[in-house]
Amino acid sequence: MSVVIGQPIPDFTVTATSNTTISLADLKGRQVVIFFYPKASTPGCTTEGGDFRDRKDEFEAANTVILGASRDGIRAQENFKAKQAFNFELISDKEESFCKLFDVIKLKKLYGKEHFGIERSTFLIDSNGNLAREWRGVKVKGHAQEVLEAAQSLHDAS
Repeated sequence: MSVVIGQPIPDFTVTATSNTTISLADLKGRQVVIFFYPKASTPGCTTEGGDFRDRKDEFEAANTVILGASRDGIRAQENFKAKQAFNFELISDKEESFCKLFDVIKLKKLYGKEHFGIERSTFLIDSNGNLAREWRGVKVKGHAQEVLEAAQSLHDAS
């Protein structure tokens, strides 16, 4: 089962940095951006996370929480968050259950070898817990700004 635009996101509970557990129910009444990235501390993921970090105040003004997610373990996520001074939590999904909920595990090719990995994807959930927008196969440049504008217009419309 995968998420569908306009439909409620099934409640989830995930392990995140700062020794937190996050559930969708706890975020009710706020918009939520979840960006899935392939691997902590790699160049594209660092740039993408930094772009979200640098816009956090604007996301907050639009009543929007930012969450990053990957299959990295919690220690790798904590190190990534600390090193990059990320001002939002990172979700550790080693079991891939959260990734599977959003259908972001895809067959990828790297140096001619095929493997399963996270397809860079972002999801915007409205304040009622419904999927409002999704971006799949994301290119990092300009992406966080595009997501911010979508979050702002969704907030303004509510």
